[in-house]
Amino acid sequence: MSQTQVSVQPPAFQPDAQTQESQTAQEKADEARRIRRLQLMMNMVMQVIQQDRSLPVEQASEMVADARRAALAMFPDKSLAFDLIYWPRLQRLMRERYRMQ
Repeated sequence: MSQTQVSVQPPAFQPDAQTQESQTAQEKADEARRIRRLQLMMNMVMQVIQQDRSLPVEQASEMVADARRAALAMFPDKSLAFDLIYWPRLQRLMRERYRMQ
């Protein structure tokens, strides 16, 4: 029986098959680090917005914009992936936290 390997990376941030074949082990490790850094950064931003009751909506909005800029700096060609994966979560969090419409 063979086990299937489960990936923890968001599907849109995974490289396509052709790119994956041409990557070296170092490039794969670098990409895995950047993905993990992105996940940690987004988790931290969401936790701060959710838990810090003294955080004004303007600062929370700046954090969201800064997180998007940082994500696109790490993955320049993945703006659509960010908009599909993280943007809805951030919008929902901002609506719930600040009772926005």
